[in-house]
Amino acid sequence: MKIGIDTFGCDHARSGLGSYLLYFVANLPQSTEDQFELFGSELDRYTYSSDKEIDFVSVSVPDSLQYEKLWHYTCSKKFTNKRNYDLVLYPAVERILPIKFKTKSIAVVNSILSTQIESMDFFSKKLLKKGLNNIQVIVAASKYIKDDLIALGVDENKITVIYNGIDHKLFYPALDIDSDNVEINPFSIKRPYFIYGSRLSGPDKKHIELIKAFEQFKKNTGLPHRLVLAGSDGDYSNEIHKAVFKSDFTSDIFLTGYFPHESFPSLYSGADACVFPSVNEGVGLPILEAMACGIPVLCSSKGALPEAGGDVPLYFDSDNVENITECLVKIVEDKQLRQSMVEKGLERASKFSWDSTVEKTIEFSKKIV
Repeated sequence: MKIGIDTFGCDHARSGLGSYLLYFVANLPQSTEDQFELFGSELDRYTYSSDKEIDFVSVSVPDSLQYEKLWHYTCSKKFTNKRNYDLVLYPAVERILPIKFKTKSIAVVNSILSTQIESMDFFSKKLLKKGLNNIQVIVAASKYIKDDLIALGVDENKITVIYNGIDHKLFYPALDIDSDNVEINPFSIKRPYFIYGSRLSGPDKKHIELIKAFEQFKKNTGLPHRLVLAGSDGDYSNEIHKAVFKSDFTSDIFLTGYFPHESFPSLYSGADACVFPSVNEGVGLPILEAMACGIPVLCSSKGALPEAGGDVPLYFDSDNVENITECLVKIVEDKQLRQSMVEKGLERASKFSWDSTVEKTIEFSKKIV
């Protein structure tokens, strides 16, 4: 079977969609039965396949989302037919998806599309929904995403859920952690601390509620903990910066700005806990990555986080500041609970691997060809 993989829309591996494609390609089986071929901008000839012998077909399109969308709407059907693909995988549905398909195709959805559609113009909304309705099958990265797609009018019978994996070569328990500071160039972060890694993109991320809960935690316990907010600035960053500046504990709240994904294991390993209050996560990989590093997780009971975390995290209502505070106090004071959560978290995280994600996706694809 010849499978074409679309690399357009993945931001040259500089976004979550790009990370998905990087891991997916890196874990493709070395099989003689199936032939994989990437296609996209010449700029990405070696972006996703530098350590694998996978064919790449360059498509002559300007490096612009607008032009890339136009190519998908007008030329992709002819292109995929000419390349004799048995199947085509589209991993960046949130940004690019054809509207008609001659070759059998799979769309992979890793985001809450209903939220993204809100900011689209009428024409873009119509084209995306048409593409979703016309494509043969859809892989959703969680049941939460599947339910969101169904609410948008997509036929539930063509949606299957396949969870993403985590990189166990990157995320694993560290054995040599400095008791006082975590050194991650260019930062030196004093322990103990709580970590929340997420872009400062909107009120649904609940940064401000976490800041208020942390303030209450400090007042109630008098403990030396800090709060590390690791993530690049976004549309909501001004409000979050103001909340930190006005806090009575502003010197204990550390905003890192953009933080490289490959540096998160060190940041997680040195933390007392990962706190993740976001209420509209479609996948929930950060809490699994934190578990894999051997730290307890406290998180929202909304979105896909309960799917990812199972019965391992301490869940809270992100709109209830007192509830968040109670969880922060509990994980610091109850050593037995903490140890139990660490052990269960490591076991939970081990169930999510990219090998499994790729294998299940390929197995599923063969059913429709």
